[in-house]
Amino acid sequence: MRTRLTPYLFVSPAMILLIAFGIVPILIAAVISTTNMNISAFMNWGNVKFIGIDNYTKLFADPAFWNSIGNTALFAVVGVPAILVLSLAVALLLNHSQNRFFQVLRSFYFIPAITAIVAVSLVWGYLYNTQFGVFNYLLSFVGIGPVQWLSDPTLAKFSVGLVAVWRGTGLNIIIFLAALQAVPKEYLEAAALDGASGWKKIVSITIPLLRFAIFFVGVTTTISWLQFFDEPFVLTDGGPLGATTSASIFLYKEGFRLNQFGYASAGSIVLFAIIAVVTLVQLRVKGNDDD
Repeated sequence: MRTRLTPYLFVSPAMILLIAFGIVPILIAAVISTTNMNISAFMNWGNVKFIGIDNYTKLFADPAFWNSIGNTALFAVVGVPAILVLSLAVALLLNHSQNRFFQVLRSFYFIPAITAIVAVSLVWGYLYNTQFGVFNYLLSFVGIGPVQWLSDPTLAKFSVGLVAVWRGTGLNIIIFLAALQAVPKEYLEAAALDGASGWKKIVSITIPLLRFAIFFVGVTTTISWLQFFDEPFVLTDGGPLGATTSASIFLYKEGFRLNQFGYASAGSIVLFAIIAVVTLVQLRVKGNDDD
């Protein structure tokens, strides 16, 4: 009996935390999304009324919501491949040599992952500054006038996305480096004896053996982009003209600036469903690939 209960005792703390901070908030949001709850509820709970799916009907007819979903999809479609390719390329280069310089360089590339996002975004904000920023100063040497990095709707998407890509590569490089350490050297040595070039060994041996790490980074990076919030919130606050308003920023403004808790909860449930569907599709594709 004691032996049978031992595994449950080990997993119970994690399960309790998952239920308390993961599942219960989702259930509460689902309930609130069916009400007209706003800030007046804190004065009198009698102001909260059940309205069924009205919040969802209003949400699906809201152009601002669809604009935020479109921005989020664009960021994810461009950002996920960019981070995957860049992280893997840097990890392969760093793994190519084991001398002290490259070991120090590994710590350098990890810095973005441990630096506070507000500090990072403020520094990038100064770099993007139209009048005094470093980027426009460097472009002036080749005769290019001031660029509106954060004021032009199209360029603003690129600017906040670039910061997110730079920040997202650090941890993923470490994950790929750890996976590269597990690639059996016997395979690479056998390929070298057969005359395979360095590029051929990477394409035919290394990358196929990294498929689980690539899958893991792909799933976690996709979820991060679908919850994209920090960089556009600090750099542009979702502007200009909603060009960098992600779904998370839209929900934040509705919930905590306009105090429409029921409406924001409906949006959060929709975003949760989108993330769940995308993740399930990735898991299904990975399952078919294993077959």
